[in-house]
Amino acid sequence: MSKKEKPQGGKPFEIPRPAFPKRAVITGGMPYGNKELHFGHVGGMLVFADTFARFLRDRIGSENVIFVSGTDCYGSPIAEGWRKKVADGEFEGSLEDFVSRNHEKQKETLAAYGISPNLFGASGLGRSKEIHAEVTDWFIRSLHEKGQLNQITTMQFFDEKAGVFLNGRQVIGKCPVEGCTSEKGYADECDLGHQYMPEALIDPVSTLTGETPTMKPVTNWYFKLRDYEQLMKDWVEMLKKRKDVRPVVWKTIDEFLKPPVIYITRKFEESYLAIRDKFPAHNYLPEEKKPSFTLEFSNLSDCDDACRILAENGIHYRTGKTLVPFRLTGNIEWGVPAPELEGVGGLTVWVWPESLWAPISFTETYLESVGKPRELWKDYWCSKDAGVYQFIGQDNIYFYGIAEPAMWMAQQASADKTCDPPEGELQMPTIVANYHILFLDKKASSSGAVKPPMADDLLNYYTPEQLRMHWLEFGLGQQSVSFFPKPYNKPLLEEEAALRAAGKPVSDPKFTDPVTKNALLTNVYNRMIRTAFYTTQNAFDGVLPDLAPEESFVADAKKALLDYERHMSKFAFHQCTYVIDSYIRNGSKYMAKAVKPDAVSGEELAQALANLFYILKVAALLLHPMAPFGTEKLREYLQVDERIWSWDTMLEPLTYFTGTGHKLKFLPPRTDFFARHESQFTEE
Repeated sequence: MSKKEKPQGGKPFEIPRPAFPKRAVITGGMPYGNKELHFGHVGGMLVFADTFARFLRDRIGSENVIFVSGTDCYGSPIAEGWRKKVADGEFEGSLEDFVSRNHEKQKETLAAYGISPNLFGASGLGRSKEIHAEVTDWFIRSLHEKGQLNQITTMQFFDEKAGVFLNGRQVIGKCPVEGCTSEKGYADECDLGHQYMPEALIDPVSTLTGETPTMKPVTNWYFKLRDYEQLMKDWVEMLKKRKDVRPVVWKTIDEFLKPPVIYITRKFEESYLAIRDKFPAHNYLPEEKKPSFTLEFSNLSDCDDACRILAENGIHYRTGKTLVPFRLTGNIEWGVPAPELEGVGGLTVWVWPESLWAPISFTETYLESVGKPRELWKDYWCSKDAGVYQFIGQDNIYFYGIAEPAMWMAQQASADKTCDPPEGELQMPTIVANYHILFLDKKASSSGAVKPPMADDLLNYYTPEQLRMHWLEFGLGQQSVSFFPKPYNKPLLEEEAALRAAGKPVSDPKFTDPVTKNALLTNVYNRMIRTAFYTTQNAFDGVLPDLAPEESFVADAKKALLDYERHMSKFAFHQCTYVIDSYIRNGSKYMAKAVKPDAVSGEELAQALANLFYILKVAALLLHPMAPFGTEKLREYLQVDERIWSWDTMLEPLTYFTGTGHKLKFLPPRTDFFARHESQFTEE
């Protein structure tokens, strides 16, 4: 096949290929501005978002892809974190200084890992802040104009000793949602993302004084989330049929679309029966084989009334997962100003709602930064030719999978809301939710007992690409997976040290670091690249053989590319790594058999090298989204331009991108394209 020929006579593929949109927005869940990034931010979510963004840039053109994320600057966790650090003498400066420092550190960490957003914004800093405030004002006013908001007066925690209302993170208790084991329930959500009314929180305590807070009435704006129950049910049925939506997404959403219920432990059954006539109409479900019985209500207001009656009578209860009005505003000072509506002013926007439309404001900020009209954001968010892919952790499915889609439906100009919006309306994003990435078999949290390693600290032991490839192999779309970096596995290190001290061999595979165990890139692929370059330098003065690969190698490449593309369309990143592994290892076997300068003729060696360089080029295309540093270094030494990454030319040989007599960049001895970390050599 010459460089001018189209593979297979212009008809390269006999089977349907996955469809991708003409334009795409990829979003990565926003880390809070109260800390640097721990490994879960990067390895549990942002590496996956970055890999898909890089793939789409290669697949549909980088000019058609916008990848945005940013620091979530507002909210009570940040204000409370800053207050504590100042009080403890750990930080000097304003709250904005605190957030700015963490934002810059987060950007540095992402760059170190090769995470490549077009914009890593900040909802409370610089131009991002200004545009985000404008989008927030528009979004809330628009919902209000469409009749989608209610003023609701609720009880808010008040610390009598301190004389202040408590923000979301200044009160802590036990989550009241049935089945939740969180001991960190805050004002109206727990650390696992469950939502409830403040008065349902069990055993609340003020973090300011340690006192039990009282409750006083406050009025805020709420989105009528409950009104969208049927549309959400219709949407879930659509999601169940899609192969690119992980079951954890629609299963989690489905849990919130059931009638409101209350669970009461069995020991309170007689107390309940004595006052059951005081309750609104409900179904009493004894469920004798369970440790609790259930009360089922037809609407949320009846359920809320029942909760108050139970509380007044000292009966402990937990509520089930259900749709509740979604609070948009609050009264904490550190937040995006809420628009004044119906004479109600002086409020700020609760952090969760504004973080949901922050990717829209970041898209506008990015477009403006490259000299394009901000209004073009609609080409990415409101066109059926475009796709929006939101990468999140499973704890946040409630917000991205329930609150956000319902608000998107509410923004439709049509009076007939739909879960399949027409052209020009906000289109429903594709939610890519990962299960938890565990640390040494435990769920790690900066605020929990098991502290996760910071992302930067891991780079003291591993290269970014070793970590990226390891995390992408995890299959987090299917289940939670534990991360076992050997330098942090103290029991294993102590066991190994004891064996060495006793002069015994350390041969058990359990002592191998799981992160470096698969040496596909640092060993196999490196060796293939070096062999191809050194053989060409020695036998052909570094000039690339001007030959096309044999057809069998084109067929093998086609299969690998199509398998990879199919898996990527379903966000099956671990399956993509399997395709790469198989393709490279098969290529290595071919190299060992065919590239023998002393045993074959010059013509045979030239053809073998043409085949080998073709394998290297195809493998690099597959690896480019996952391992960007090493593949870009390979492109540099091949001395070809970035067209090599385009899937439009994915089956073309290297000679397609070069002229006759193309000379490769000289490769010095023992050059690595995918290096091991320096610390890994000292262990040997």
